[in-house]
Amino acid sequence: MELDGLYPPIEPYETGDLLVGDGNRIHWEQSGNPDGKPVVFLHGGPGGGTSPWQRRFFDPEVYRIVLFDQRGCGRSTPHASEPDADLRFNTTWHLVADMELLRKNLGIQTWQVFGGSWGSALALAYAQSHPDAVSELVLRGIFTLRSHELEWFYEGGAAALFPDVWADYEAVIPPLERGRMIEAYHRRLFDPDPAVHVPAAVAWTKWEVSTITLRPDAELVAEATEAEHATAFARIENHYFVNRGWLDEGQLIANVGVIRDIPAVIVQGRYDACTPMMTAWDLHTAWPEAELVVVDDAGHSASEPGIARALRAATDRFAQA
Repeated sequence: MELDGLYPPIEPYETGDLLVGDGNRIHWEQSGNPDGKPVVFLHGGPGGGTSPWQRRFFDPEVYRIVLFDQRGCGRSTPHASEPDADLRFNTTWHLVADMELLRKNLGIQTWQVFGGSWGSALALAYAQSHPDAVSELVLRGIFTLRSHELEWFYEGGAAALFPDVWADYEAVIPPLERGRMIEAYHRRLFDPDPAVHVPAAVAWTKWEVSTITLRPDAELVAEATEAEHATAFARIENHYFVNRGWLDEGQLIANVGVIRDIPAVIVQGRYDACTPMMTAWDLHTAWPEAELVVVDDAGHSASEPGIARALRAATDRFAQA
């Protein structure tokens, strides 16, 4: 993973677990400057978890950097890979409430909210619920869970670009069920038999991570398709997508008026096959005050060099705000 455009690696100065209710604990960490400008990083998926390299988008001399693993993934418990995983209390609005509880427990008045892919949807949902708590928004790879966004990537649209990879994703599902791939995967991902849910989880995850970079990244695919990680990732994603994120169709774009006055940068890869530029464009059209930065030589991942540089430039610009 080439990350030369980011800040050097750092270690957290504090970690903890926050009891958020319904038997869930979310793992959080703080790094950078304890007295600095607060920023919270929202990982993708949902279900992706955080990684140490994600601290590096922020100047550690300036920012108080908060990372946390959303319910059911990463180092949060209970983990969605467990055989009896119960995701009834894992919704967009539970995560919004978790963020607000974490902010208050850390004694933060306002924070910058930084999120990409699913993290951009969560950032929008949180900011629209708690606009007074958000100093700025840095968004990447915009995803709002509209029906045509989900259909494009999980029901066959993107197969036009990746027919070879799609073949493996499709092979798990019998032909008669392929008209509704998300629902067909749901039945398998939540089957209690590991012989059923693990291969489905690996296939679901492999499809996604094989298509998020402009050029194939075999190391990323191998890491993401480890059975435990893939099971939690695929289950949580699929649970959210079957339920359309507990959002009204188009809600996150329709409600931008609530956050219009919050300074924002939208970073979008021109060749993003996972969350195509159409959604970033729709968001920017509804919210022209937000700056749209299009990276012409990038796909979806935040690790793409051009996207990483654009995200760092955004956080550097807001560092002294």
